[in-house]
Amino acid sequence: SSHLQKKRRAATARRQHLKSAMLQLAATEIEKEAAAKEVEKQNYLAEHCPPLSLPGSMQELQDLCRKLHAKIDSVDEERYDTEVKLQKTVKELEDLSQKLFDLRGKFKRPPLRRVRMSADAMLRALLGSKHKVCMDLRANLKQVKKEDTEKEKDLRDVGDWRKNIEEKSGMEGRKKMFEAGE
Repeated sequence: SSHLQKKRRAATARRQHLKSAMLQLAATEIEKEAAAKEVEKQNYLAEHCPPLSLPGSMQELQDLCRKLHAKIDSVDEERYDTEVKLQKTVKELEDLSQKLFDLRGKFKRPPLRRVRMSADAMLRALLGSKHKVCMDLRANLKQVKKEDTEKEKDLRDVGDWRKNIEEKSGMEGRKKMFEAGE
């Protein structure tokens, strides 16, 4: 028994160790991912947002402001379109996961209790008020004639053919047959 307990303890310890190792690995992966995202962001900003050099004259300054406003408008439109796409995708994802949830049947089935119920009660429960057929089980039984039972009795007397063969085989069987006058 103690050997089994040691084995169990070892398995549990191993499981715990594996779990903590996996969590550690996941944590470092998340850190790497965050760092990579930050680098990617910096690269994007460097490429798309060059450092601003302010011109000297009023006219050039106004032109720059107009350009910046136009750029802001186009970026806003882009952002809006992207947000709408994202919302649509999120909605689709939610619908699909709901479908999955429904298909998988995550809901808990209630424990079923055995209920004694007559055939009539069962049909009434299933069909409601439409149920008019009375299930008198005896009414559907076949009528048995007396001759049938006598045939069956003969068959019963003959019994299993294997048994008859065994009884009639060998010297013992021949003796019985002789005594019976067969």
